[in-house]
Amino acid sequence: MQIHPILNHKKRFLDLLLLADEQESMIDKYLERGDMFALYDGDLKSICVITQESADLYEIKNIATVEKYQGKGYGKSLIQYILEYYKNKCTTIQVGTGESDLTIPFYESCGFRYSHRIANFFIDNYDHPIFDRDKQLIDMIYLKYYYKK
Repeated sequence: MQIHPILNHKKRFLDLLLLADEQESMIDKYLERGDMFALYDGDLKSICVITQESADLYEIKNIATVEKYQGKGYGKSLIQYILEYYKNKCTTIQVGTGESDLTIPFYESCGFRYSHRIANFFIDNYDHPIFDRDKQLIDMIYLKYYYKK
């Protein structure tokens, strides 16, 4: 398994990015200002985009795993890499996600804890309803990982 920074032509990963964030115009808001990493195990398995939001805060904006490789630990491996990579660059990493019984436990298993919610985020910011399986996503749930210093 290898993880590489992606410095140029980030949009070539758009199909995979759209698995985690369904609207291209939302991806465009953070893609070029973010750091992108790709996890390969033979072929491409997962990608992650993370942005600096303040001096001590970074945010995971997008993490996606190729559908046929989901549930095999690649996303968790990439999160662990990100947490290690940024440990001396900030005090906190946050992630926003929909109220999903899949993604919230995933982030909690990586050491993230509930922080806050933004009501109606998905309704106010997307041009179509966003669903996780059969549940419409309404609020953005933020979780944070705090480094112990």
